[in-house]
Amino acid sequence: MTTLTTPATPPSPPSPPSPASPATTILQISPGPGSWVTVCEEERLTPGRGVAALLPDGRQVAVFRDRSGRTYAIDNRDPFTGAQVLSRGLVGTAEGRPFVASPLLKQRFDLESGRCLDDEEVAVTVYPVRAK
Repeated sequence: MTTLTTPATPPSPPSPPSPASPATTILQISPGPGSWVTVCEEERLTPGRGVAALLPDGRQVAVFRDRSGRTYAIDNRDPFTGAQVLSRGLVGTAEGRPFVASPLLKQRFDLESGRCLDDEEVAVTVYPVRAK
């Protein structure tokens, strides 16, 4: 009887190191002087859409990234209805100013100043945003 033997397989060479993954950019919101709260990775924001974030004190913030990549944060509460819905609003521009329109009654809020474009006496809080 003949026995077949196979030569030992040489070890595989080590795999080349994988390229470094791009650094993740974290978005932070300032709910008050000197404090910053991490909200999410910037890449998770879809341009032209909003997301809601919960601050440690229970307030809700609507966070937006426009199609040029700029980020904004405003109070998520619609002052006309009291509903926490501004993060679901439609994003657009009026006279070069970015705004979000409430999904309920359609009032528009300037994303830079918080001012209601449809009622001068109403505004929402604007929060500073930074990327780290």
